[in-house]
This record gives sequence, structure tokens and C-alpha cells, in this order.
Amino acid sequence: MSDELAAQAAGIGALAEPVRRRLYLYVAGEPDAVSREQAAEGVGVPAHTAKFHLDRLVGEGLLDVEFRRLTGRTGPGSGRPSKLYRRSARQLSLSLPERRYDLAARVLATAVDRAAGGGVPLDEAVRDAAAAEGRRIAAAGTASGGSELERAADLLARNGYEPRLAADEVVLANCPFDALVREHTALVCGLNLALVQAAVDGIGCSGVGARLDPAPGRCCVKACRR
Repeated sequence: MSDELAAQAAGIGALAEPVRRRLYLYVAGEPDAVSREQAAEGVGVPAHTAKFHLDRLVGEGLLDVEFRRLTGRTGPGSGRPSKLYRRSARQLSLSLPERRYDLAARVLATAVDRAAGGGVPLDEAVRDAAAAEGRRIAAAGTASGGSELERAADLLARNGYEPRLAADEVVLANCPFDALVREHTALVCGLNLALVQAAVDGIGCSGVGARLDPAPGRCCVKACRR
């Protein structure tokens, strides 16, 4: 499971508790940030119970916090600012096996913008945008030990590919772009190939090469020892 999928699952899992879910929906439905007392009254629970669950939602990134004096007064004697909660801008979605259609959309939008500017064929723009995304993934990853194939497999595992490590290759059991591949095979597989190659290059695995090797039930890309 990738780091992002684990974070998404934790956030969604936080809403499984009924009181916490009611508090989240109450805060999300209010036009302005609310205090724990307002939230507690809104869902009919004690203030200390509301505080516990609201702070858990903050910890999971589902709510944001701000501090503000509700009286409007300032200066000495105006009291301490109240802790207020509002829904965060974080978006949650969960799919198993993991899908990354947001990533594909970002790559394709970047490519279309560049191609529309003139002078660059669309397929070249897609490969370049995918490679840039692969380098970003590599830069965001944490270093791991082992052989180059093992390091490549670890990076790809943290990005939803479900790698299966063999002696001289890494088979990718999951395609994060599955539905898109079925309808736009050449375009999306080319995108994926450029992304994976740039990602493994980005972590210094010069002895690992990505290549197309389509087969039913898995990703069209493999990472192989050169």
C-alpha cells in the first residue's frame, strides 16, 4: 500500500466512528468555523466528547483549526481566543487496487497545454510531462537500502504498483491507470513507461530499465536489470 493510500484510508477510517462522523458532518455543513461547544450542542454530546473527536479529525487532516475571539473585543480583559474548527480543503478518495487517475490527469493536462502552445507533438509532450512526474515521485521518496532492483521495487510499492521482485526484474501487479489503459492503451502505456523510468532514474538506479511487456491482469511496464 502506498503512503498516500494509507493516509487516505486512515482519514476515511476516522469517520467510521458514529459520533466523530456526525461531528464532521456538522462542522462541514456550517458556513463558518465553529467552537467545540457549538459542535457538541449541534450533535447532542458533551463538550469533552466533542473535543476528543474534533481533535482526532484535525489530526487526520479532515478539519482545520483557527483561533478567534468570538466577542469581537480586543485588548486587556477581552479573554482568550476560542479554538474553532472548519472543514479542511483535503480531498479523500479510496480505491482498491489503488488507482491514480489524478496523476494521469495532471500529466495529460500539462502535456496538452504544452502541445497547444505549438512546436511540440502531443506524444512527446506526454512523455516529457510523465518523466517530470516520475522525477517528482523520486524526489519525494525516502531512501531505502538493498540492490537497485530492490530500491526500485520499494519506490514503486509506495506509489501503488504492487511490485513482485524476481531475480532480474520487477513485475508490477497493479496498474494505477487501469481504466484509462483499456481505452487509450498506447497513450497511457507510453505515459506510464516514461514515468516509471524517470522515477527509478531519479533514485540513482541506473542499472534498472523500464520496458513495455503487456500481459493480462498486471501493469504493462516491467522494471528489469540492464
